[in-house]
Amino acid sequence: MSLSTPDTIRRLQRTLYVTAKQAPARRFHGLFDKVWRDDILAHAYALSRANGGAPGVDGETFADIEAAGRDRWLGDLREEVRTGRYTPQPVRRVLIPKASGVGQRPLGIPTIRDRVVQRAAVLVLEPIFEADFDDAAYGYRPKRGALDAVRQVSRAIDEGHTEVVDADLSKYFDTIPHSALMTSVARRVSDGQMLRLIKQWLKAPVVETDEMGNRRMSGGKKATRGTPQGGVASPLLANIYMHRFIKAFRQHGLDRRYDAVLVNYADDFVILCRHGAAEVLETTRRWMTRIGLALNEDKTRLRDARCDAFDFLGYTFGPMYSPRTGGRYNGVRPSQKAVASIRDAIRRRLRPGNQAPWEDVARTLNRTVRGWCSYFSYGTVTKARHDVTLHLYHTVRRFLRRRHKLAGSGYRRFPMPVVFGELGVVSPLALSRPPLRTR
Repeated sequence: MSLSTPDTIRRLQRTLYVTAKQAPARRFHGLFDKVWRDDILAHAYALSRANGGAPGVDGETFADIEAAGRDRWLGDLREEVRTGRYTPQPVRRVLIPKASGVGQRPLGIPTIRDRVVQRAAVLVLEPIFEADFDDAAYGYRPKRGALDAVRQVSRAIDEGHTEVVDADLSKYFDTIPHSALMTSVARRVSDGQMLRLIKQWLKAPVVETDEMGNRRMSGGKKATRGTPQGGVASPLLANIYMHRFIKAFRQHGLDRRYDAVLVNYADDFVILCRHGAAEVLETTRRWMTRIGLALNEDKTRLRDARCDAFDFLGYTFGPMYSPRTGGRYNGVRPSQKAVASIRDAIRRRLRPGNQAPWEDVARTLNRTVRGWCSYFSYGTVTKARHDVTLHLYHTVRRFLRRRHKLAGSGYRRFPMPVVFGELGVVSPLALSRPPLRTR
């Protein structure tokens, strides 16, 4: 999403950030009236529109809104929020496959109306909490991202922080305690209307539809935990609550006592120590229990990065061997799951029933491949890209052989230079790495 923030909003955000940075104990009031400001609602709509997404329980799409008149729709929404008549609608829950390919992950889809109001609130609240957030947190933050976290882990290992707590939180988004979360928000926000708005989103009912088309309602006012993945405000709220753990990590001096580096991305984190990783894990387990969370004991492990590999944010860290010299080194590469995910995505794009024009097929395929290569561009990537390139070529060749009803294998009609040349398919091996981002 590359929409630039209007100057009026940028000035407001800068003022909020600077004020919060200069006064760490200050609680902010007078925030709610910013949510329904015309420029903020309009920008929130533009951001939501650019992000796309499926409709919520009401079935309303962006095309519906724009056909009826976007300005009128925004005006009606503004008045609902301003007068206190705005009430969030239920969240539509869908299940999507996990990246591992095993099991499903619940995703909550708010209506567009609720997405826009949540986005407006985040535009106002985010600068205040950004002033507090620690450098160890990388998820869903301005000018920070997953690749920055990957680089930090790699640097820490190179600097000798090789005793690793490879941690996994159990259903983090689903188990955040509402009461404790609201206390964390209220440490910085005293505006009662804004706090009530956030609580309404946390208490919004969840609608699920089974395979028979039957609808089931859960959550609502009786819910005491969870903020739905898929909600626009959920990443910020999740970061606010995770900040409790990161703050305790600093205040109790685990970083100094064990020469430890904490790297957090949303509900994923690793702690890289020079010594004492077992003690750090036990302390982490105790603190998480104290704030109402739990580690997934089946997936949480102690690792020695000098001899054990571990995965984080789609990358594998650990000992590797140079194919040229045979020498061993600490490295980082795309994980096996990451390679499997792009192979699966390629197969889905080139499924036998795809009857779209070849230009559209190639365009969609290239977008998928470029996106994967853009993220998996750090560390040792040549072998992974080589494997993906071969898989891509053979899948395209088989797709075109079926489409053109060729009797043979299709190698002569569609050799590799043709597929990656005149047919316009992007080769992962030909893509350059993006420059490293500095902050």
